[in-house]
Amino acid sequence: MKAQLATTLVHAGRKKRYTQGAVNPVIQRASSLVFDTIADKKQATRNRYKGELFYGRRGTLTHFALQDLLCEMEGGAGCYLYPCGAAAVTNAILSFVASGDHVLMTGAAYEPTQDFCNHILKKMQIDTTYYDPMLGADIAQLVQPNTKVLFLESPSSLTMEVPDIPTIVKAVRAVNPEIVIMIDNTWGGGILFKALEHNIDISIQAGTKYLVGHSDAMIGTAVANARTWDQLREHSYLMGQMVDADTAYTTARGIRTLAVRLKQHHESSLKIARWLAQQPQVKAVYHPALPSCPGHEFFQRDFSAASGLFSFELHKRLSDQELACFMDNFELFTMAYSWGGFESLILCNQPEEIAKIRPGIERKLSGSLIRLHIGFEDCDELITDLQNAFARLA
Repeated sequence: MKAQLATTLVHAGRKKRYTQGAVNPVIQRASSLVFDTIADKKQATRNRYKGELFYGRRGTLTHFALQDLLCEMEGGAGCYLYPCGAAAVTNAILSFVASGDHVLMTGAAYEPTQDFCNHILKKMQIDTTYYDPMLGADIAQLVQPNTKVLFLESPSSLTMEVPDIPTIVKAVRAVNPEIVIMIDNTWGGGILFKALEHNIDISIQAGTKYLVGHSDAMIGTAVANARTWDQLREHSYLMGQMVDADTAYTTARGIRTLAVRLKQHHESSLKIARWLAQQPQVKAVYHPALPSCPGHEFFQRDFSAASGLFSFELHKRLSDQELACFMDNFELFTMAYSWGGFESLILCNQPEEIAKIRPGIERKLSGSLIRLHIGFEDCDELITDLQNAFARLA
């Protein structure tokens, strides 16, 4: 019997080999791993990428437990662990490109992903074409003979567009089925959108966010299908990527409650998004579960629920003084980068800032964009906090 998702998150990665009689996998901190005989050393060398203890950089029982958990959770053939989400993105791309190649990158990608393309890939003579995430099947016209990677993100960073991923994937595969298709799947925690079931090769997460869930550790993950796993694993290993055992343990512990936490994030964020949509100062709410968000119909079709991250646009661009008045005096919302924890966060971007990191996208914002992550505080108290901020503007 195939387990339901909530059951999988609780029980996967808990083989007796990993737990050694406890509920949770052990924390095995090790660099050197000892062999009793030459035969043992040879066996470990042969099976070093199959969960055999070989050397600390290949992983310990703690790492293997988390990798098994993530593979079962996302349906992959293998999972590599990185020190942060940006490392997962960059090393996944680098594993499949060489000088003279071409990458198709969503023009609404996470800003550090764009910076990597504009600086590191450019220096390596690897070209990047940014595409509008809402392009659909027309993306086929952008595929070049040397295109090696298509990079997706859903929803888009900050502006939250939800692309028609099945159509994009089908169009690109029709031109060249060998292109490696990756997605930044952080927003849905790897479970709200089942990337590998949509003919995507690699699902990447900044596990710092929802997987850890408590804003106290940094990790990146990449779950790959059988076609890409060997190359992703070996290239990432050669580039020195690894995670310490304590962070791997913390991440596995966070995943045990992922389904429950995301359910609450969904309910609370939707309640607050609907309230915001009724406020006179708000031009539009970009929450994928609301019709006002571009690609809402694709969200309804492809996602099982929403998470706690969304944004809204004000009717006006706030002046520096107005922005400080609005942002500096919250009681519950905290200004901070990242998201995915139990706490509610808030950030603001001005229209010109958004335009600068939206290459090739015609849609332009006119008002200040406020991004929220809704945590586990009481929703009515969070609404009061926002209500007071709007009153300060008035």
